[in-house]
Amino acid sequence: MAHALEITTIGKVVTVAIHRPDVHNAFDDTLVAELTDALTKFERDANVRAVVLTGTGSSFSAGADLNWMRGMAKAGESDNRIDAERLAALMHKLNVFPKPTIARVNGAAYGGGVGLIACCDIAIAADTAKFGLTEVKLGLIPAVISPYVIAAIGARQARRLFVTGEVFDASEALRIGLVHHVVAANRLDDSTDGILAWLAKGGPIAQHEAKQLVLRLGAVAHPDTLVADRKLSALIARLRVSPEGQEGLSAFLDKRQPRWELE
Repeated sequence: MAHALEITTIGKVVTVAIHRPDVHNAFDDTLVAELTDALTKFERDANVRAVVLTGTGSSFSAGADLNWMRGMAKAGESDNRIDAERLAALMHKLNVFPKPTIARVNGAAYGGGVGLIACCDIAIAADTAKFGLTEVKLGLIPAVISPYVIAAIGARQARRLFVTGEVFDASEALRIGLVHHVVAANRLDDSTDGILAWLAKGGPIAQHEAKQLVLRLGAVAHPDTLVADRKLSALIARLRVSPEGQEGLSAFLDKRQPRWELE
């Protein structure tokens, strides 16, 4: 059976690479389950000091998988809510992961891929990477990832990007705070290793407590966010089965313009 992740361990650092390069590392239910399971395993492993999240091939993650979207477009609101809750649980787990996390953004990141970046402690992007929160083009919104993206880039920038769905480059991602460093693609590994060297100097308990401190005092807190996540999951489920959401998804799957662009 094909696996959606490639996992490598060097010393006390685990690199988790989303491995669906044929679909630009897009999300489906298998990927969500495997990544959730991997994080659960590594948060309990005392030998793991840090996790690097990246993608194989030319993309970091292009958001939702086409076939997955096709299936969810045909599903009812209840099934869509369950599906959204699984993605919300993954984002929450990554956000509160007890050890330092680095997003090594090797290429394009859209939708849920941007959510993964926002949930990591540190984000390093190749200068060739592109980003987008393009859900409105499908008649949807980035509901599940919104708390983490807004915490990363602020409400003002989120309002712009959520409603335009525009694609932006790595320099803009740096300017608005989505990523911390932008480097040439051939220097991505060196830059990641440099951050890991700094992390190795810190006490693991202190790093855990420092992260918890920020989560407690920052915009996205701990378990209470699960209540909000359930409300956001219900919201995206409702929009997926709404007339506009169905039209947007159908247009995307049929490779045509949605009717609102023709009016």
